[in-house]
Amino acid sequence: MANFDASTPFLLLARIHVKPGSVDDYLSLAATTDAGVKDSEPGMLHHTFDQDPDDPHAFVWSEVYANDAAFLAHLANPIVGDYLTKHAELGNGFSVEVYGTIGAECRAAMAATGLPLKIFETRCGYSRV
Repeated sequence: MANFDASTPFLLLARIHVKPGSVDDYLSLAATTDAGVKDSEPGMLHHTFDQDPDDPHAFVWSEVYANDAAFLAHLANPIVGDYLTKHAELGNGFSVEVYGTIGAECRAAMAATGLPLKIFETRCGYSRV
């Protein structure tokens, strides 16, 4: 088994629900946020905003971070702060799932957001990311 820790990649899924009548505005917010993250976060290896095929108000951010430091940089990114502020106006649901092993500092930073959080720690496997 490979060693997984704060230096290894992990996957984060942020499940979003958008208020009725706000989908177009939210898609614009997501596109702006995505572009800003792409331009300023080299540790973000994968970043997509995907719509649920069964619920037009449900979306998922799929994010792959190079390591814990990449996630901490993401939290500190002003465009992410702007996104979270606007989400409070346009959204009515936000939960986070993490797949992979993260260190104590990253875990504490995630918990400090106050968002519902579930961490699935790696027990076996490998990453080619």
